[in-house]
Amino acid sequence: MDKTKRYLTFGETVAVASMLFGMFFGAGNLIFPIHMGQLAGANILPALLGFLVTAVGMPLLAVVALGLSRENSLFDIAGRVSKSYGYILSTVLYLTIGPFFAIPRCATTSYTIGFNGTGIPIVVVTFIFFAIVLGFSLRPNGILNSIGKLLNPAFLFFFLLLIVFSIAKPMSTSLSDFMPAAEYASHPLPKGLIEGYNTMDVIAGLLFGIVVVDVLKNLGIKDNRDIAASTVKSGIFCGLLMAIIYAGATFMGASSIGAIEISSNGGIALSDCCRYYFGHSGRIILGLIVTLACIKTAIGLVVSIGKAFDETFTKGKHYNAWAIGFVLFAFIISNAGLDQIIKLSIPMLMLLYPLSITLTLLVLFDSFFKGRREVYLWTTIFALIAAIFDFVHAFGITRFDNLAVKLFPMYSLGLGWVVPSIVGFVVGLVISRLKEAC
Repeated sequence: MDKTKRYLTFGETVAVASMLFGMFFGAGNLIFPIHMGQLAGANILPALLGFLVTAVGMPLLAVVALGLSRENSLFDIAGRVSKSYGYILSTVLYLTIGPFFAIPRCATTSYTIGFNGTGIPIVVVTFIFFAIVLGFSLRPNGILNSIGKLLNPAFLFFFLLLIVFSIAKPMSTSLSDFMPAAEYASHPLPKGLIEGYNTMDVIAGLLFGIVVVDVLKNLGIKDNRDIAASTVKSGIFCGLLMAIIYAGATFMGASSIGAIEISSNGGIALSDCCRYYFGHSGRIILGLIVTLACIKTAIGLVVSIGKAFDETFTKGKHYNAWAIGFVLFAFIISNAGLDQIIKLSIPMLMLLYPLSITLTLLVLFDSFFKGRREVYLWTTIFALIAAIFDFVHAFGITRFDNLAVKLFPMYSLGLGWVVPSIVGFVVGLVISRLKEAC
């Protein structure tokens, strides 16, 4: 009989925190804070605060929400809106964090940091990258975890060393001298919030949360509230480490202004900073470590998403076909380059993040409104309507902006979904109580 307990030991808490960190920290977590630092300049602190909310706080709440939900998958919790919505949202989120954007970004980040400027074509690097990914994905085994235990510490050591150098010997001495760029000058906090979308970690939290729940149950934590409490404790450790790394990377980016050119993306900025402190050989070492770490992340994504699609659509009979298809699609997308992938992902994230955040908050406060379906439904409808306007605007279509500004407060800040979501929540609450009264 399994032994039931209420609390994790300190060692178990650290172990779960380490696992959480390993799941969350991927290619996007490397490149966005450093580039944000370059653009934020003197406004680094409010921009960083906003970034931490959507890149650390909300992802950890998403994991806690899975623990409280008593559900077994993202499909199950999204299905609280409707069964069709559950299928659609979970499928789109899997594709976004998989072959559409996150997996290709692993390959292009590796190329940008390790091989850009070497004369090696991107197609050669990405072909080798995905050949390795496919080989492991078709035969997932224990060696992947063994490699991960070596690669992640090696990368973290090198990256933290780079951050320490940037703090001890900053490339520039006074951040207050550097004018923020574009929206970081007028609205650094909201801009930081939106920048945190790019990590895709709220989506990751919804997808990977069930893994954490399973681990906690195997450790003897059975009650849902105890699972949530243990997740929060482990999340605090994980969040602190992520926040330290994000803060250091953002400072490094801000302090690089004047010493190196402001880059078009964070991969180039990280490579340039590494070369500044450690020379060409240091950049090669970082490039190799990042490449191997990204390969491991890509394998994990292909395997988990391939299995999810196989179980959902082909009843566990065609995993290899899904894995091959996802790898081939990601290979094609990756050759567009890092800048283009980031550009293409922004509209999707402007659509999906409001839906992911509202779903997370609804699950967290489910007991407050007794899980009434109308609340889930109307909150989602109102959030979706506003998010569609953000989606269209992110594609560069501005003909609807005047209407959106009138309809949605904070639309110009990229947060037009916030007030409509609150209105939808109230509408759903009123409708559900009227139904009960009749």
